[in-house]
Amino acid sequence: SRSAMDHQPKFFENLSGAGKAIAVLTSGGDAQGMNAAVRAVVRMGIYVNAKVYFIYEGYQGMVDGGDNIVEVSWESVSSILQVGGTVIGSARCKPFRTREGRLQAALNLVQRGITNLCVIGGDGSLTGANLFREEWSGLLEELAQKGKIDAEAVKKYAYLNIVGMVGSIDNDFCGTDMTIGTDSALHRIIEVVDAIMTTAQSHQRTFVLEVMGRHCGYLALVSALACGADWVFIPEYPPEEGWEDTMCVKLSENRARKKRLNIIIVAEGAIDCHNKPITSEKVKDLVVQRLGFDTRVTILGHVQRGGTPSAFDRILASRMGVEAVLALLEATPDTPACVVSLSGNQAVRLPLMECVQMTQEVQKAMDEGRFLEAVRLRGRSFEINLNTYKLLSHKKPDAELPKSNFNVAVLNVGAPAAGMNAAVRAAVRVGMTEGHKIFAVIDGFEGFARGKIKEISWGDVGGWTGQGGSILGTKRTLPAKYLEKIAEQMRTNNINALMVIGGFEAYLGLLELSAAREKYDEFCVPMVMVPATVSNNVPGSDFSIGADTALNTITDTCDRIKQSASGTKRRVFIIETMGGYCGYLANMGALAAGADAAYIFEEQFDIRELQANVEHLTEKMKTSIQRGLVLRNENCNENYTTDFIYQLYSEEGKGVFDCRKNVLGHMQQGGAPSPFDRNFGTKISAKAMQWISKKLKETYRKGKVFANTDDSVCLLGMRRRNLVFQPVAELKSETDFVHRIPKEQWWLKLRPLMKILAKYKTSYDVSDSGQLEHVAMLPKEAETGAI
Repeated sequence: SRSAMDHQPKFFENLSGAGKAIAVLTSGGDAQGMNAAVRAVVRMGIYVNAKVYFIYEGYQGMVDGGDNIVEVSWESVSSILQVGGTVIGSARCKPFRTREGRLQAALNLVQRGITNLCVIGGDGSLTGANLFREEWSGLLEELAQKGKIDAEAVKKYAYLNIVGMVGSIDNDFCGTDMTIGTDSALHRIIEVVDAIMTTAQSHQRTFVLEVMGRHCGYLALVSALACGADWVFIPEYPPEEGWEDTMCVKLSENRARKKRLNIIIVAEGAIDCHNKPITSEKVKDLVVQRLGFDTRVTILGHVQRGGTPSAFDRILASRMGVEAVLALLEATPDTPACVVSLSGNQAVRLPLMECVQMTQEVQKAMDEGRFLEAVRLRGRSFEINLNTYKLLSHKKPDAELPKSNFNVAVLNVGAPAAGMNAAVRAAVRVGMTEGHKIFAVIDGFEGFARGKIKEISWGDVGGWTGQGGSILGTKRTLPAKYLEKIAEQMRTNNINALMVIGGFEAYLGLLELSAAREKYDEFCVPMVMVPATVSNNVPGSDFSIGADTALNTITDTCDRIKQSASGTKRRVFIIETMGGYCGYLANMGALAAGADAAYIFEEQFDIRELQANVEHLTEKMKTSIQRGLVLRNENCNENYTTDFIYQLYSEEGKGVFDCRKNVLGHMQQGGAPSPFDRNFGTKISAKAMQWISKKLKETYRKGKVFANTDDSVCLLGMRRRNLVFQPVAELKSETDFVHRIPKEQWWLKLRPLMKILAKYKTSYDVSDSGQLEHVAMLPKEAETGAI
């Protein structure tokens, strides 16, 4: 990115779409979240004064023209955010593959003055769009020769701009960390696996689950990681010769260890190293013949493509849709057709054909049996998933494990957050693989002081990934008043390193322990913190374990409440969310649920703002959308309480709308962890344990561990595109300790997005977007939050 010196901040208010026409279409296989993308494109387009058109039934509708291409209004996309699939339809289209078909399509677009296309689909759809763009001027000349359009039109509509968004549950597109629909598909798979696990437990059964992914093993790999499957088959990484024996040995060992069930996940495109298919039936027959286990096959099929989009997909698609319109406004005849995508936590634009070529390279590598290459070309995130899975699923025999003679303690601190158990499991298993003894501390620092500490083994954490809350138990108590006792416990149990999984208290706790190093040698050991709190208020990390699960809970509840409000008409709901002083849940929940406003502490508001919101809702009630949704963070303002806002709205809305309020409360801390939290927890915790091993080696002198520098007490967080270890001492300056939030928070930049999509006039700094990046052919991409 360019330095701040040579470019002024760029604001989107200065970009106008007046006189431009944008058409949006969905093509190829459907994916949850496509509607959120369509909604964002339509609203952002109308917001910048462009005309926006729907093209129904994908390219088929573009060729057929007529009623298939329709100008739309703001209300056309109301209530579609929570709907899966695509409301404008998608069809496979033979005619568009011919020049005649494309000629007809060009005519239909020119007649309506459309020269900007936003295509949401997979790589096939995007390649088609690019070809269309390259042929465009030739097509117009041919139309002019045939007398179907005049020479004036050829000049006026000389260029076609194209921006793509990738909607595909397979996550098989290179250059994008997450494609729209992938996270939702993982939600469907995980719901099924969680359900199957309970019945398999009862009958001591083996289940073979087949998931989608003809050419890409992403869904299979990540769901295997998220449910701790015994074995996984994916096209990019076929098993070695003789895998049948290895797998059967592995399954019977697990049974011998009192494990009552086995889960095997097969991608529909799974192959062996000779490129022969491995089917779910084949795997089942193998297990039955060799081991005689009671085995069942479940093929998930189109369930994975259905259902409501997850919070992650709604936010992803909304961000992409807005970014796509910006890209179209800024496109020139010289800029290549681009894809908007997410890298880590940042919206980026990439040349469409570079991504497509790279995606095709993967397929070529697999066809030619260059499997290591295929895994590498899939990108850094895929590679890390694969390595983490290999690390956690197979226990090496004790004889093969190194012996480090180090003892590492793991504890949970703060309020429960979904995904904490996945983090503990990964820590225990990676720690054991590295040769350490792992001790689990029950009930946080308080339990530590009371000596509630015991050694924990590989099998003890089996099946923990899918469990919500905190199995070890967690407390908010800080260590300062127990220093003497904690030091004594560390001495007694000879603890050489500490891993703390928790929220803001965990961060404060580490600060207190490192301050106590002067007095107690026991605390001169490597300590690391992994952020886990629904509030996402820990400095040094863009995400924390548990926030995604809470966000999904909020979004689900808001969907239901919106449905209730639509039934009664002219009703506004005020919903209070958790988060302490951090507005992350309220703000992102509002974006994912399509709320009209979100009150947060970080953005001060006064009575004038409340008044404006009431007037805005009054105007809205005159349209066809007769309901409102307002989110309020629990601590956004001590005087404008939820009750106060409810009473104000009730009074001001008299005769126009009535009001209801709802406090979501502790349900936001519960529930089974979402796929994102399971995987984020697993990967970040595994990485933290590897850091501990490295630090232990560095600080081991003369028979003991001694670490007393700042860089031996770190917080592992995700920053933009990287997972980074940051000394807690250095994070002090970034922290507002009074309100327990970071001084700067990335998501505040997304605040205007919610306002734009709810039709408020607002300013939006888009300086970050706009530079076209390139796909790294040697993907040394960062480890990202897109898991």
